[in-house]
Amino acid sequence: MSEAYDRWMVPTVFRPFALEVARRIGVRRPRRVLELAAGTGVLTREILATTGTADVTATDLNEAMVEYGRKNVPDATWQVADALDLPFDDGRFDVIACQFGVMFFPDKPKAHAEARRVLEPDGSYFLTSWATIDDHEFETAVVAALERLFPDDPPRFLQSVPHGYADLAVIVADLQAGGLEPVSAETLTLEGQMASAVDLATGYCTGTPLRAQIEDRGGDPAAAIVVVAEELERRLGPGPVAGRMTAHVVEAAPAL
Repeated sequence: MSEAYDRWMVPTVFRPFALEVARRIGVRRPRRVLELAAGTGVLTREILATTGTADVTATDLNEAMVEYGRKNVPDATWQVADALDLPFDDGRFDVIACQFGVMFFPDKPKAHAEARRVLEPDGSYFLTSWATIDDHEFETAVVAALERLFPDDPPRFLQSVPHGYADLAVIVADLQAGGLEPVSAETLTLEGQMASAVDLATGYCTGTPLRAQIEDRGGDPAAAIVVVAEELERRLGPGPVAGRMTAHVVEAAPAL
């Protein structure tokens, strides 16, 4: 799944925001950067490219993602780590970043508190979280296709997890509960592009937890790819596809 995710999902869905977050991090001229829920390293690579000399530590709870990331972005230091119990000393990093990972944390204020603990007193914490699914043109199409394919019990991963932390007021409250104060909180819409609807459908149906949800319902991911691709083409047109994606981009600092 890591390879499918990196090949079919990362360039279209995640890299546009990685470029934006890395740009904002670069302004801080960080020395030591910690990335949480780094996945296969899309943001990791852009942080390294933007900061130049920063020492970047990339972590993820998923060992397979860490192994893939270590090969994919070897200039970073990779290790398995739980965001709720970070294996680092207090105040070790001057920047922490988490791109589209916070939604997976079972206790978000605790994760923010851990980030606060390992962050320097004048450090910066950057996170991104998807807005509502209605503001993501690719994923509204995926959901519609899967509802048609499984009308009695459609897979709901996209609605419940990636878009399950879409309320900016809740995000701000959780940051404050973890001892962090937002410096900026922006809702940003960017465009993702993919060579074909089939490629993007392949990413969603084989490179995300939707694959297991499709198979658990007795479905065939290959058949799901066909239906999802048809829906993407119906909404976005044939040939290369482009879609708008909206997310919250937040920078926070340790509360005084």
